[in-house]
Amino acid sequence: MKSAYIHIPFCEHICHYCDFNKVFLKGQPVDEYVQSLIKEFEIVLNETPTQNLDTIFVGGGTPTSLNEQQLETLCKGIRKYLPFTEGEFTFEANPGDLSIDKLKILAEYGVNRISFGVQSFNNELLAKIGRTHRVEDVYSSLEKAMQCGFTNLSIDLIYALPGQTIDDFEATLKEALDLQLPHYSSYSLIVEPKTVFYNLMRKGKLILPSEDVEAEMYKMLMSQMETSGLNQYEISNFSKPGYESKHNLVYWNNEEYFGFGAGAHGYINDIRYSNAGPLKKYMQPISEGKRPIFDQNKITKKEKMEEEMFLGLRKIKGVQLSHFHQKYNENMMDVFKEPIHEMMNRGLLTMNNDFLYLTNRGKLLGNEVFQAFLL
Repeated sequence: MKSAYIHIPFCEHICHYCDFNKVFLKGQPVDEYVQSLIKEFEIVLNETPTQNLDTIFVGGGTPTSLNEQQLETLCKGIRKYLPFTEGEFTFEANPGDLSIDKLKILAEYGVNRISFGVQSFNNELLAKIGRTHRVEDVYSSLEKAMQCGFTNLSIDLIYALPGQTIDDFEATLKEALDLQLPHYSSYSLIVEPKTVFYNLMRKGKLILPSEDVEAEMYKMLMSQMETSGLNQYEISNFSKPGYESKHNLVYWNNEEYFGFGAGAHGYINDIRYSNAGPLKKYMQPISEGKRPIFDQNKITKKEKMEEEMFLGLRKIKGVQLSHFHQKYNENMMDVFKEPIHEMMNRGLLTMNNDFLYLTNRGKLLGNEVFQAFLL
């Protein structure tokens, strides 16, 4: 086990596109939840002792919606129960949420990477997608983080937003890249069920850019990132050398990790599992000394190999044939002969120096490629 994901489900505001497990912060049993999380660390680590974690990622929801005392309690619990001495320790944050006091607490407990959910540098678009921060909050939050000694900073951007034009996304990219940060993530909007946007779409009230415009935005994203000296190491992620997200690479390398918190997913000893999402259903079993598992299934060798392909092909370097053989004692070209040939014939995959990877056209049609490997 190399990694742990920790979920904080509280938000002060729910964004129109978000389908993650989250609840409004006001009136919630936040202190009790933090104590349950810490108890879950203890229960799981007793069951699955682990020598040393390389990465911890605290996501949400909005982890920085916790107040200073709650944040400190959580960080103390992490350091007490999770075997983490050095490595990548990330907190997600909303611009505008992070006070100097909160940043100092994070720094004191060894957090060394912060990922800000910026999404756009256009205030009108931010309001339209339900974000509460504004562009000035992005600059002030980054400045505070740097004041407190944080250098490994990342921002998320979303494109193909309602009413967004290519010119607007280009302006957002320029502002983002002028910051010269070491890491950027950028995703096209996906309208998920049970979101405000999904309900608007069903009523015909959500006007999104066309697929062609979305493809142009993605091409521009890749081009601008490259021009700025950032390496595309995954279809939606770009970094300066050495600043790749080590935690997310655990997912794309199809390696195992702990998932803690309400609705969190994990992968331990060949079992993929998810925790109960509603807070009471999450906290009740923990109070009885049990894991709060809602669903779990043992992953077969066939499923593992499929996951190796559709997760690994997200990486720009792709999937290594010799590593696949070493891991599964199978020849990738035999197991996936048909989808590989089909995707190569369509110009979506190519092979070079022991690696199978997406072509530039394949990056634009990534989901089609990934689905081809579900045999």
